[in-house]
Amino acid sequence: MPESHSPLHPLALAPVIAPPSTADEFVERFLHNLNFDRGVALSASSANDRYLALAHTVRDYLMARWLEDVRHQKEVQAKGVCYLSAEYLLGRQLDNNLLAADLTEVAGEALASCGVSLDELRAHEVEPGLGNGGLGRLAACFIDSLATMAVPSIGYGIRYEYGIFRQTFVDGQQVEQPDAWLALGSPWEFARPEDAQTIAFGGRTEKYDDDGVTRSRWVPAWNVQAVPYNYMVPGFRNGRVNTLRLWSAVATSAFDLRIFNSGDYEEAVRAQTFAENISKVLYPEDSTPQGKELRLQQQYFFVAASIHDFLDNMLADGFDLANLPERVIFQLNDTHPVIAVPEFMRVLVDEKHLEWDAAWAITQQCFAYTCHTLLPEALEVWPVELLGRLLPRHLEIIYRINDEFLVAVRERFGDDEMLVRNMSIIAEHPERSVRMAYLATVAGAKVNGVAELHSQLLRDKVLHDFDAFFPGKFTNVTNGVTPRRFLRLANPELSSLITAAIGDGWTTELERLHELEPFADDAEFRSAFARVKAANKRRLSEVLRERDGVEISDGHMLDVMVKRLHEYKRQLLKVLHIVTTYEGVISGRIAVSDVVPRTAIFGAKAAPGYAMAKRIIHLINAVGEVVNTDPRLEGRLKVVFPPNYNVTLAERVIPAADLSEQISLAGKEASGTGNMKFALNGALTIGTDDGANVEIRELVGDDNFYLFGMSEPEVEALSTRGYRPQEFYQGR
Repeated sequence: MPESHSPLHPLALAPVIAPPSTADEFVERFLHNLNFDRGVALSASSANDRYLALAHTVRDYLMARWLEDVRHQKEVQAKGVCYLSAEYLLGRQLDNNLLAADLTEVAGEALASCGVSLDELRAHEVEPGLGNGGLGRLAACFIDSLATMAVPSIGYGIRYEYGIFRQTFVDGQQVEQPDAWLALGSPWEFARPEDAQTIAFGGRTEKYDDDGVTRSRWVPAWNVQAVPYNYMVPGFRNGRVNTLRLWSAVATSAFDLRIFNSGDYEEAVRAQTFAENISKVLYPEDSTPQGKELRLQQQYFFVAASIHDFLDNMLADGFDLANLPERVIFQLNDTHPVIAVPEFMRVLVDEKHLEWDAAWAITQQCFAYTCHTLLPEALEVWPVELLGRLLPRHLEIIYRINDEFLVAVRERFGDDEMLVRNMSIIAEHPERSVRMAYLATVAGAKVNGVAELHSQLLRDKVLHDFDAFFPGKFTNVTNGVTPRRFLRLANPELSSLITAAIGDGWTTELERLHELEPFADDAEFRSAFARVKAANKRRLSEVLRERDGVEISDGHMLDVMVKRLHEYKRQLLKVLHIVTTYEGVISGRIAVSDVVPRTAIFGAKAAPGYAMAKRIIHLINAVGEVVNTDPRLEGRLKVVFPPNYNVTLAERVIPAADLSEQISLAGKEASGTGNMKFALNGALTIGTDDGANVEIRELVGDDNFYLFGMSEPEVEALSTRGYRPQEFYQGR
């Protein structure tokens, strides 16, 4: 007989239990979490206890919608986005989630009634170390916008244990320290070990007979487990909560008790250590063969786990794989996740037993590729030897994709072998390797650049032959930034001023900022804006005083250049401008009284293996040490370089800035998003006609943009005839 059950409680039949909605109920839930989750009374709690209890309370408000959205999406099977990115520069989560759920005032009132400061708990939060620069911040902005637009989406990436690195300065030189952002726990994540995926590496391939059909299969040599951790991604006050799923690597056999008992303790945990290296740090230094291999392991690890997760858990039972293009688009955020293409084909052909042509037709509709660079060295290539050793079946699939593509190229363009060689996914020199950008372009339904100029150069120069072969495939999607974090959260006084002038719809419809144009001639509005800017400068000064022991002088123009340290971004040029000003004063060529009081603020990390970038950091700090202590400048010029620039510091620096330095060498910057954040917060821009600067200048007008340097065609012409800097120096 079937087992009998008592009737279910009515609440068990509901999809979720509604969260509290008043300050008193918030207090009740907060104290409940403090007592029963943290195991302490309020009177005995630490700041970390209170922060974690608050975070769990805010989670409760979002979780009802999140669970419902997950259930609804699986039920209706609407088309969604799987955003594949190696990094997500998220920033602190507490304020963002309070804002999205419209809980900031309720939480502040509730905590105050308990004698707890919301500002204190804000300051206690540790920023997730999951990103490096603009690419990771773009990924975070995209998933925020997808949720705000109520587009079903899942962000997929890696849960790095130590992230990029924590930057410190020793004698002015960058020193990398581990960023232990998980040390005190991460209250915003949900571990789902039951959804772990097994990810294989190495081994060999073999042919076998399947009822008269010859098929291939991969026989791996070793594997690891990918354990998912879910993060909620709330839309702005629309009830939508999407998911960010990050994968952590663990060994499939982490501990050998027999070996441990024999006394070889290190060998007993070797498999665990080896596996966990995969999700240990973001962008491991890859100047060694071991570093290159670890990077490829990372990339395959997270995309394979993500593809299997979607196919296993997000599709309805009995789903016809021929309809996958109506269900999902995998967005490749740069070349890091492009190994997903042969993995997807392997799953469809080897595991699902689709015919090759049918699988390839599906694949070409299920992927889209965002290219973030024009620099040839940044377009990833993987040596055939490494790829074949680590992922032998995938290399076979890439070879077949390339062979069939080159047949089509010859049919279209004839037997122009130079053209064929240039378009081949497999490069022959300087070593045989796989061009991942080419693979993404061949497989993707769309390929987009990230600014109008960048997309044009991508079509005209970097991937010109592919644009001719795939008419209509290339498009532009200019990068963007979320105004929720970089205006509403970072600059609440300016946000209030804007809302008072034009209403609050601009938070989700940024085009409405055009309605501010009549206020440009409003003396009262301009005065209020000046007061906001001054308050933001004071706030930044307080932050830097407490954080770094640095003082910013009242009345100084804040001249800011914060971005990843790279030669083409030209932090070196900016520091030479400071040196020139200093030399002019010391030599008497420039009167001290003619120097506009200015504090130059830098913020940047250099990749651990990028020696020249590190030397530029050392130079900036050395120049600052001289300039900041020379009384002959009468305090009119100062250089500030706070270490470990991140989203949290950006939210203080950007609203305070007067001048935004965007002086990259024209034709090198793909887009830039810092330029947008500064412009959004009312800073003037000095910049080259490069990346998104072009579009910013068109929007704000030439009178509000200080155009600097050569155009991209002028740079190209100079490069063609040869750049000899000594001639410029001697001609002065």
